Amino acid sequence: MFHAAFLNPFDVAVYHLVNGMAGHSQILDAIMIFFAKYALELYALLFVIAWFTLPRKDIQNRHALFVAGLSGVLALIINVVISHIWFRPRPFTVFQKGTFTQLVSHSKDASFPSDHASGSWGFASASWGHTPRWVRYSFTILAILVSFARVFVGVHYPTDVLAGLLIGFVSSRIMWKFAHRLTPITVFVARLFRFGPSHDSQPQFGHGES
Repeated sequence: MFHAAFLNPFDVAVYHLVNGMAGHSQILDAIMIFFAKYALELYALLFVIAWFTLPRKDIQNRHALFVAGLSGVLALIINVVISHIWFRPRPFTVFQKGTFTQLVSHSKDASFPSDHASGSWGFASASWGHTPRWVRYSFTILAILVSFARVFVGVHYPTDVLAGLLIGFVSSRIMWKFAHRLTPITVFVARLFRFGPSHDSQPQFGHGES
């Protein structure tokens, strides 16, 4: 494993700019801590809401939700590989005490790339062009808030979350390449909830990206 503590000017400047906002407003701090800590729970809630509020026969958008979920998982798997090859220490282990504000406790594991950002952007980017506007807008806005919050609370560098955005996007493109192979799973799960077309009809899926 290659260890790297080198700090580039962009990360130093933007990290201190964003993290410098922390510790001045209890309300803003609480909001950022919430988004920084509970991204997975928020996405799970959005997935459940979307799954159960889509039209009963809408199997195509439910399939897009399934692909989006797998895109987030793939992004996290890619992160594990990268973090085992290139270890970047967390900013709170590098910067001097008093030069930053850490709002949440965190282990001293690899900082690059951000798991929260990668998973969030995997979910969000996979929904683009495949789900109703309210779904993809909600996913994307949440991904932006989570990425910003991870820097705000002091546990990630800006390039950690930017890398997460890229990894999430690539993961979503990969998953959509194989999305057609996953349709039987979507149909099976949907029918457990009595969603989708009737048993004697063939569900229709779009091809690739719309």
